[in-house]
Amino acid sequence: MTTTQPPTHRHTPRARRTWHLVRHYLEMVVAMVVGMVVPGPLEDLLWPELGDRVDVHVFVMATNMALGMGAWMRFRGHSWVAIAEMSAAMYVPFAVLLAPYWAGAVSGSFLFTAGHVLMLPAMALAMLWRLDEYSC
Repeated sequence: MTTTQPPTHRHTPRARRTWHLVRHYLEMVVAMVVGMVVPGPLEDLLWPELGDRVDVHVFVMATNMALGMGAWMRFRGHSWVAIAEMSAAMYVPFAVLLAPYWAGAVSGSFLFTAGHVLMLPAMALAMLWRLDEYSC
């Protein structure tokens, strides 16, 4: 008599890789938000006119997010190259939107919002580029 066990889909290698990928993505989003929020009050105190220049403000914020996320990635053992690529994902959306902003084609609020929204797929692309690093 032979008994068979039902397949456990939760523990398949593919499911495990997918879970690692999603978990890494969410961890980096949380680290990015922490990096964005924590220095905010200090920046307001030291540089109150920063809010007057949206173009400068988004790059300062991207730097804060990249620092928070990069620190977390390094803690998790990611390579410096992966950290640099993921940090670029913080800047590229804003850089692409700067020309339309400076030309007056888009507003500062559009630059701010669209840049943040576009970061998410930019991060996903960086992760897909180094899938083995992020999925295990």
